[in-house]
Order: sequence, then C-alpha cells, then structure tokens
Amino acid sequence: MRLFNTTALLSLLVLLTASPVCAQITFGASGAESAPFRRQEWRVPSPDTDIAARALLFRPAGSGPFRLAVIAHASTQNVLRRAQMPQPEYRALAAFLVARGFAVLVPERLGHGATGGRYVEDQGGCDEADYARAGRATAEEISLALDYLQKQDFIRKDAAVVIGHSAGGWGALALADADPKTISAIIAFAPGRGGHANDEPNKVCAPHTLLAAAAEFGKAARIPVTSLVAANDSYFTPAFSKEIANAFRGGGGKDDVRILPAVGSEGHWMIELDAGVQAASSELARALNLPKPVATKKP
Repeated sequence: MRLFNTTALLSLLVLLTASPVCAQITFGASGAESAPFRRQEWRVPSPDTDIAARALLFRPAGSGPFRLAVIAHASTQNVLRRAQMPQPEYRALAAFLVARGFAVLVPERLGHGATGGRYVEDQGGCDEADYARAGRATAEEISLALDYLQKQDFIRKDAAVVIGHSAGGWGALALADADPKTISAIIAFAPGRGGHANDEPNKVCAPHTLLAAAAEFGKAARIPVTSLVAANDSYFTPAFSKEIANAFRGGGGKDDVRILPAVGSEGHWMIELDAGVQAASSELARALNLPKPVATKKP
C-alpha cells in the first residue's frame, strides 16, 4: 500500500509540473463576462512559451481606456498546496479598484493551480534561499501579464498599478526598477518570502538573506512603493516588515511602510477580506491618489 501511495504521489507531481500538451497557445478572453464587475476569464503570456497563464479580469462599465491594476497573489513552497490553490480573485480589492475606474487583472503564476507548469520562482531551501532570484522570477511573470493587457484597446498604456500580496508583493518590490511611465505605483501587502519557516509563526527563513535581497532591489528602484502590513501579521511582523522597508530604502528605493490595525485571526490574509480592504482603503487611496468612487453598473 505504501509503495502504491508513493508511486501515485510521484505520478501526480509529474503531472503537476509538466507543461500542458497543446497544439496552439491562445491568449486573450476565454469566456463571457459575468457578475460581479464584468468578471471574465483570460489567458495571458507566461515565461513558459508552451503555457498560457490563467487570469481573471474585472472592469468598469464602458469601453475605456481604463488604468490597469495587476494583483500578484501569494505563494507557497509546498508543491501540493500550490497545485490545489484556487484561482485567485481578491474580489474585495478588485471591487474597490473597479469602483475607482480601474480594470483589474489577477493572473495566476506558473506552478500554481490550474495554470500548472514549472515553479520558476522557487526560492530553494531555507539555509540556501535565493530570494533575489525568486523575486525577479515573480516580477517577470507580473510584467508579462501587464505588458500583454496594456496592448489591449480598452487599457491605457501608462500609469498602471501593481499590487502584490506576500510573495507577490516581494515580486512587486523586484519590479520597482520598471519604467515609471508604465507603472506609476506599487503597493505591497506584507511583502516577503520565507515566512512561517517550518510552519512556525513569527519565524522567517534566512532573514538576513531576505534583507540583503531587499537592499539589492532598492538599488535599481525607480517606482515608489507603499508597504501595508496588519498589526497581527505572523508571517512578516510589523517590526520585520519595517526592516525590509529600511533595507529597500537603504539600497536607494522609496518604501513608505504603514502598519494597519489587526484584521481577523491572521492579518497576513487581510487583502483577501472585505474587512481588510476596508481597513486599508484610506492608505490605498492615498498611495494611488485615487479619485472618489463612481457608480459601477453590473452587467
């Protein structure tokens, strides 16, 4: 029985990490619009030319062109947890942005959920973690999705916003060296990697390596960053998040870190909750210089 389970697990891992076999890769909309906020499935480019990354697009009524907001999701080093991840939506945050005139893209990255493929942003083991390489790999995936959407007629070619969560926020920090005319602002909710080392709260894998990588990202940064962290985040505590921001600034970047009230039982996931987005709303509006909400018609 144990041999069967091991064999079955190995077969599953091969299927999860293999590139899908398909005759032709097609990008763009892959389904009809639906509620809420014109929700629509899309396929966008990934670093693997044989795989189209799955994504969700939300947008206001009308034909645009709209400013684009790309939301970069969290991740995990656990291969099975990654494979079982549902399509990320961040619906409360998407609703907040759509109400303020943004089209919102939430792309799924390689090695996650239904997109599958090789996990290109793997940081490696705890002691030898390569956080800089992992962050740049995440940044490349964000950039590919953003570039593709900005080629669409209903999207503006400038002033995009990148909002990252956890590992997605870490990738957003690595993306701060992009053209400020293309990306006007970056917001990172609890950015970092290696949190909950060995599944222990308030413990980070190789923290000095993470801080050194943050300083490295800061050296080339051209886009201002706002980091938002809940008071009850046990993956990257407010104190350690301030260290990350200080390291990024020490390298030459701009990172305005703000500590938000405790949300729920674990503040690391505040970005996924209505209450979390509400708690962050004033900081989001300030960081993005957003206009007041407008009425949004649902199709």
